[in-house]
Amino acid sequence: MKTVLITLAALVSAQSLAAQSLLILSKGDRTLAIVDPASLKVLGKVPVGPDPHEVIASSDGRYAYVSNYGGGAYNTLALIDLVNQKALTPIDLGPLRGPHGLTFVGGKTWFTAEAAKAIARYDPAAKKVDWILGTGQNRTHMIWVSEDMTHVYTTNVASATVTIIEKRPPVNPGPPPGAPPGGPPPGATGGRPPGGRGGPMGPPGGDWNETVIPVGRGSEGFDVRPDGKEIWVANAGDGTVSIINLASKQVSDTLQANVPGANRLKFRPDGKLVFISSLGNAGIAVLDAETHKEIKRFEARGCAGIEMQPDGSRVYVACTASNYVAVIDPKTLNITARIDAGPQPDGMAWCPRVQ
Repeated sequence: MKTVLITLAALVSAQSLAAQSLLILSKGDRTLAIVDPASLKVLGKVPVGPDPHEVIASSDGRYAYVSNYGGGAYNTLALIDLVNQKALTPIDLGPLRGPHGLTFVGGKTWFTAEAAKAIARYDPAAKKVDWILGTGQNRTHMIWVSEDMTHVYTTNVASATVTIIEKRPPVNPGPPPGAPPGGPPPGATGGRPPGGRGGPMGPPGGDWNETVIPVGRGSEGFDVRPDGKEIWVANAGDGTVSIINLASKQVSDTLQANVPGANRLKFRPDGKLVFISSLGNAGIAVLDAETHKEIKRFEARGCAGIEMQPDGSRVYVACTASNYVAVIDPKTLNITARIDAGPQPDGMAWCPRVQ
């Protein structure tokens, strides 16, 4: 009886641990590590192809997508079966070279393509890219998409800008020229087809407005404040942080944050703290989101990806140059552990469920 109880307890524990995972890319050995956040142990590793930079999981936790970047040399997304921990056939993006930033919204994978100066969307069900939009900006790098898919934000590193992209409401111009007031005559075949301009959904893919906002040099990592009112942008070239007011679509403040080489910026889920990593020697800076003042600085070299545990209990920072991921307690602001996920860790993502 005792043996049975122990076995059942172990099974329950294993199921609990499998309910969530932290995904960590290693650029050094080109792998994706699947990490148990309870024990911080690596459960498995999967090859992901050349120059992996960013990773995102599907909403059901069954698949991961990894951008093979190469500064425009590559044009693939690595596709990982997380359930069976194996690599599947990479996704060929054709002319959309230099994929980098990733997010998964509405059952689809959204990504940036630096060399194409564009953002695009991959539909896993149709197994094809079903939407592309040009930004006209240099090195369109990171991407954020609203849950209703009507707003997209990107940073453009070499142009020192942020692009705010908003879906326009559909426009119906009325009946075609020559049609009677009540509509086309019976049997008429003229006019635009359903879904064309003037149809119920507007043009294919919809019309979009783009607002380009100048920020600091080397605008790269950014995050949307949890209340949805601001975008905070880390500027690697200036070592500053630009704060964009989303109502006015203008920079409302520029913080002299002293983070040269700033790479990523993330809010704590409650919106009270901001964490900034630096690929240089500026370490990891922690700012108070209300006062805009620095409250902590961790000494670390060459830091890149930042991932928040959804419940806010941990912050993970990839210390790329030191070959480990730092685990930070956001309440005490102490480093409590280190994860060895492979050399040169970088992009990370939270996997909600693996089954």
